[in-house]
Amino acid sequence: MEIATLIVSPFETNCYVIWEDKSLEAAIIDPGDEADRIVQEIERLKVIPKAVVLTHGHGDHIGAVTQLMERYGIPLFAGKGEEELLASPTKNFSASFGLPITCPAPEKLLIEGDTIAIGRLMLTAIPTPGHSPGGMSYLSGKHLFCGDTLFYGSVGRTDFPGCSHKQLIDSIIEKLLVLPDDTVCYPGHGPSTTIGEERKHNPFLNGSYFV
Repeated sequence: MEIATLIVSPFETNCYVIWEDKSLEAAIIDPGDEADRIVQEIERLKVIPKAVVLTHGHGDHIGAVTQLMERYGIPLFAGKGEEELLASPTKNFSASFGLPITCPAPEKLLIEGDTIAIGRLMLTAIPTPGHSPGGMSYLSGKHLFCGDTLFYGSVGRTDFPGCSHKQLIDSIIEKLLVLPDDTVCYPGHGPSTTIGEERKHNPFLNGSYFV
């Protein structure tokens, strides 16, 4: 897997372009804003977008979805439970910042174990609700795209309507910390990390994990 990271929007959201080196087929994960910049990067990389994939539906992760879907004629995938966020600027909080954002309905609402094929790459859906009702992480080999569920040294916010801190921590412990230590985590904001690093040093997890 090849990965390019673009930091977009005033919220410094990580948008990932991932592709398979033989076919050059690509997925765009969490295109939060700045569609033109993302298009420029895709053209520079000479990859072929095949899907937009969302970890969750908050406004800072979906701002460029519609433009990219229309430009490339590609489908959208998101976790089951995110429908209202994708359709409502109030529920995805973009209305709060005076920039009401929605995006088209996904081609498929994913559940646990569903896969998305990108060339020879396979993204496997892992439900990680808590930061949002239908939050989804995606695993391909030792690469985990975990959105705003797990960060370097931290975890996602749960002070929004529809969030649950207990559900978030349970998601991390039950779905992510069971992965090998050398699994690389690509979060929705900030630097990448590994499951081993977070298992050992994340202050939000140490106490919970060993209870």
